[in-house]
Amino acid sequence: MRILAIADVEDDLLLSRLTQHEGGSYDLVISCGDLSPSYLDCVATLANAPLAYVRGNHDVGYEDSWEMGGTNLDGRIERFGDLRVAGLEGSVDYREGIVGYSQGEMRRKVVALGLRAALTGGIDVLVTHTPPRGHGDLPDGPHEGFDAFNGLLSWVHPALMLHGHVHLNYGMLERRRSHPSGTELINAYGWQEIEL
Repeated sequence: MRILAIADVEDDLLLSRLTQHEGGSYDLVISCGDLSPSYLDCVATLANAPLAYVRGNHDVGYEDSWEMGGTNLDGRIERFGDLRVAGLEGSVDYREGIVGYSQGEMRRKVVALGLRAALTGGIDVLVTHTPPRGHGDLPDGPHEGFDAFNGLLSWVHPALMLHGHVHLNYGMLERRRSHPSGTELINAYGWQEIEL
């Protein structure tokens, strides 16, 4: 399966490539958040692929948006072909007016998703906005990762975790890294093509 993962920044180069069919064909577009509904609709339409997404911390208006379509993965496990894809939205709650959760609130969401995964055959791809704590996050409050994601990865062992939130222009950050659970972590900032 060929996945186009996107997050955080609307990229004219990607739209140009998709318009000119330079990227080839995709089986699924996955958004890791902080992108406008109109941009998501445009990317999915140009890619001629289904859209799955989680909301980022700045995506407070999604519920009012009619044009986006797609599958909201938050707290759910969805099947795309043979791939089982699950998601968890938001970031650490650092101020009012964002899609944010405390560490404890996210822990409860993780337990519910982990149990669902254990009872229904697992997860191949985990989609989040924020990375796991200590693995691609930053020490400042707004870009701190969730502790519970580390436990979830060790519990259900997805092959891949896609996230955004930590922009690559914040410093010397790795786009891809391996988690101790064996899961490959990919920061989808901008866009990434992934073959599974």
